[in-house]
Amino acid sequence: MIDGAGGSRLGLVSSRVGRWWGAGAAAVAAAVVAAVVLVSGIGDRDAAEPGGFRAGSVDLGDPYVPGSGNGGYDVAHYRLVVRYDPADDRLTGSAEITATATHGLSRFNLDLSGLQVGSVTVDGASAEHRRDDGELVVTPARGLDAGSRFTVDVAYGGVPEADADGVLGSGGFQHTDDGAIALGQPHSAATWFPVNDHPSDKATYDLEVTVPDGLAALSNGVPGERTSADGWTTWRWAERSPMASYLTTLVIGDYRVRSEEHAGKPMVTAVPDGLPVTGPAATSLARTGEIADFLATRFGPYPFESYGGVVVSDGRIGYALETQSRPVYGPGFFRGGEPNYSVVAHELAHQWFGNSVALARWGDIWLNEGFASYAEWLWEEHDGGRSAQRNFEIQYAATNWSRRTLDPGPGQMFSTAVYKRGALTVHALRRTVGDDAFFEILRTWTSERRDGTATTADFVALAERVSGRELGPFFDAWLTGTAAPGQP
Repeated sequence: MIDGAGGSRLGLVSSRVGRWWGAGAAAVAAAVVAAVVLVSGIGDRDAAEPGGFRAGSVDLGDPYVPGSGNGGYDVAHYRLVVRYDPADDRLTGSAEITATATHGLSRFNLDLSGLQVGSVTVDGASAEHRRDDGELVVTPARGLDAGSRFTVDVAYGGVPEADADGVLGSGGFQHTDDGAIALGQPHSAATWFPVNDHPSDKATYDLEVTVPDGLAALSNGVPGERTSADGWTTWRWAERSPMASYLTTLVIGDYRVRSEEHAGKPMVTAVPDGLPVTGPAATSLARTGEIADFLATRFGPYPFESYGGVVVSDGRIGYALETQSRPVYGPGFFRGGEPNYSVVAHELAHQWFGNSVALARWGDIWLNEGFASYAEWLWEEHDGGRSAQRNFEIQYAATNWSRRTLDPGPGQMFSTAVYKRGALTVHALRRTVGDDAFFEILRTWTSERRDGTATTADFVALAERVSGRELGPFFDAWLTGTAAPGQP
């Protein structure tokens, strides 16, 4: 993600913390514990019930997004069937969620904000359900055995609400003059479908959305068959690579949609119908394939089965977001009259760093934003502008070193320390280990961790393995030190 106002808005953990972290050991040890709790579901501490079943936790324990995510199960797939009428701003939907119980499960929660629920079934049997402060609490007719695969069907509807969190400004499902936009980070999905809303539980998706004829309904992944009947058109999309829930999007409205093929895969781009065909927005999106191809030479093969991008015109969207396979760009990036290729490079870099390799915990967000910001420098150099080294020097001189990059705190997770100091760390690593080892680290990371989640500890361990060097003190200085490190 990147802020359209020109600034950044959008955390280090080592398996050998005690050996090298020094004064930061206590804080990092706490981060390790938090990551272990989050990923392993240690938060599921409710007392066992008859038969060995117990309720899934109502919070995954990530302090950056309290209340988000749920324990006791792992989602594999969402099938969403949605109908939306902009005339009355009403959405009706059905969600089929396929998951596996991670322990004997007597009941579980799904995140869902605002919308009403008509019925819930688990494996075809009616299930008790109730709403509780942004949660849908489901009690199956019988307990779910540990390791069992089950299917939840939820019928729901109503007038969707925007995300009230306010961390990124306007987010969630928002009605627009010509349709709607569902978008936001660190969460937005729960405003339009029931979900386990944390990036540690990635899943694949099928989406079928029906809107009035003449409107586009754009989402993630590979486009499917489009059909029309009785004044309504149904658009179909499929994302077959695991996706974090905040990376889902739905953009409905009057858009000029361009579909083509790039590198043997579909590429779908769209701009508002009122924008000029040769304007800065359309011109910027037109280089999506070229920029993705360049980044593939640095990061390894493009990780998804489709390409694309969507520009929106609603001024409430003051940011760009790396929604999987098809980033969404707010209007502010293209108001200067010139194309903006940097933002395209940033959001496309996230397809590797943040999307394919996702966060296990939000405190490690520099793994997303530091690398995407560095990709801007790589692209600028490739495209005939300033070198990555020159950008490093300029940013180094302008950095406030009192702001930490790793685990910056919930109020700073979208700060320049995460983006720009994160990019400084990436380039400093390159200067420290040399180009050959550096780019091998990046390609190995995106290959070995593809479709999964990771922590900073994982990245440090891999960088040390590939480079053959001990890098603990290096990451200590660049990610959490309070004084400017010496330039390598």
